[in-house]
Amino acid sequence: MKTVTVSVVLPTIGRPELIRNCLDSLACCDPRADEILVVDSSSDGAVASVVAGFASAGVRRIYCGAKGLGSAFNLGLSEAMHEAALLTNDDCTVESSWVGAGLRHLSQNPGVIVTGRVRPRGDAEAVPSTIDDLEAREYSGRAAFVLYTQCMALRRSVVLEFGGFDSRIRPSAEDNDLSYRWLRAGRRIQYQPDFVVWHHDWRSPEQLSRLYVDYGVGQGMVYGKHLRRGDLRMIRFVAGALWAAGRAVAARVIRGRRTYPDPRLGFVRGLPVGLARGWSVGAGSEPS
Repeated sequence: MKTVTVSVVLPTIGRPELIRNCLDSLACCDPRADEILVVDSSSDGAVASVVAGFASAGVRRIYCGAKGLGSAFNLGLSEAMHEAALLTNDDCTVESSWVGAGLRHLSQNPGVIVTGRVRPRGDAEAVPSTIDDLEAREYSGRAAFVLYTQCMALRRSVVLEFGGFDSRIRPSAEDNDLSYRWLRAGRRIQYQPDFVVWHHDWRSPEQLSRLYVDYGVGQGMVYGKHLRRGDLRMIRFVAGALWAAGRAVAARVIRGRRTYPDPRLGFVRGLPVGLARGWSVGAGSEPS
């Protein structure tokens, strides 16, 4: 099978079956990435055993002792052999054209970060953080939250010189922080619908509930960080989250309890903690 000079960066922590499925899909890409880096924060050898079975597909493991996806992605990008890098998550599988599509879009637009479709696989209500728009678009001139680390392509040296992901933003929303900083600096992000991954349904309702609170904490950190630095647009985002939570409460009263938790309610539960943490983070400098 043909390989191309691309590095895939894939963080994981203690989820060997998910990482196996993801690596299976990456090994079946045509063309295939020359290098696949599994950035493993696990405390046992289960992931390492899985990775060993994919050595012939260019897969290698890097241990990451720091917390958070931002740290894992930064480490993977710094260790990658190739300038073109593709990012995904361990609970995703990729389309067979994913590597080729990501490299093509990067080659056409070297200074752009590319993000793509994140489609649900399984019960769509049980799959968080998806996007399935069919229309390509470019973001520039206005800061926004439009990146998905489940499906990204970038030039590693360009992003690392920019400061990479802010590893202090955790347990989530490191992609939203990079998106906001990148666009605010006058750079561009493209959404390309032919650059496709599948985000899998594997969490229980209880796990989803905790995840949505984590989303609120992480996004609250982004709001608090930038608000501390005088960006008053964050007030509008906080107000929007509170409004959405109010609508979720009203819907619950009218329609009754859902099978899966409402992400808007979990988000607003985590938001105050995140705002406080982000306010503290905002006192420091941006990563560089």
